[in-house]
Amino acid sequence: MKIAVVGATGLVGGEILEVLDERNVQFDELYLVASARSAGIKKTFKGKEYTVITMEEALALAPDFAIFSAGGSTSLEWAPKFAAVGTVVVDNSSAWRMSPEHKLIVPEINADQLTADDKIIANPNCSTIQMVVALEPLRQQYGIKRIVVSTYQSVTGSGKAAVDQLMNERSGEGGDMCYPHKIDMNALPHIDVFQDNGYTKEEMKMINETKKIFSDDSIAITTTTVRIPTIGGHSEAINVEFKKDFELNSVRQILSDTEGIIIQDDPSQNLYPMPLTAHKKDEVFVGRLRRDESQANTLNMWVVADNLRKGAATNAVQIVEYLQKQMQTV
Repeated sequence: MKIAVVGATGLVGGEILEVLDERNVQFDELYLVASARSAGIKKTFKGKEYTVITMEEALALAPDFAIFSAGGSTSLEWAPKFAAVGTVVVDNSSAWRMSPEHKLIVPEINADQLTADDKIIANPNCSTIQMVVALEPLRQQYGIKRIVVSTYQSVTGSGKAAVDQLMNERSGEGGDMCYPHKIDMNALPHIDVFQDNGYTKEEMKMINETKKIFSDDSIAITTTTVRIPTIGGHSEAINVEFKKDFELNSVRQILSDTEGIIIQDDPSQNLYPMPLTAHKKDEVFVGRLRRDESQANTLNMWVVADNLRKGAATNAVQIVEYLQKQMQTV
């Protein structure tokens, strides 16, 4: 069993390695892969030193799985080449997410769609993943008519350059700007590029990916995505209108019984999900559960998850774990 981590020197690549270690994913060979300018860098994993190799070198080794986290253009160029030599590519970029020929997978929801023919598998957007994980058990019970979501997203979603900008601003130092404005002590209602309809690309990702994951184009969805100066994870205020009515106690019980979800919902004790406490965790945290008193069958919820973990690395590794189990049962 040979696994390659493509983009191993980046933020998500580092998290992938941590998750592989923590979940004790089994492999015989591990290849750390990055661009030519990073080739030769030494990284230690489980006490063993690895040398970062190029895409060409990794392709020649024909790994069984390659977890890509190196950007859309890299994925478009290299994922088909790896697939052609039999590698299963799990891709963290947006390159393949909306392709009709490729699956968009959150293991808790739709891993059963995967077949042996799927060589390029798309990992959804980080904000989409945590939202659909929180909504799926409720969707199964009540059906979903409409979703209104506003996100409050960590600078880590923009990579190391954004983290550097925040820290430079916080310490009063100069440096390169990842964002068009200052991020420290600010909020930017601008994630990714603006589209002709006035929404950003990030907002449209959440809309389109959610419908694809749920296999339901009838769900009405509207989004506003905001970048804030936090590190630990993304937060979302979700207003969801169900097709059926619900009892709050039943909602809490359903979510509490769902693996991968942790309820933090005790306002009397100031207990609710926060990026600070979600940091480095794999679960999706849900709180501030309350009925929308302005509209029937509608729930308000606050959802937080570490965007580099369940929003990226953990979800990708879970896909690999699922496929490994499927291979063992054949």
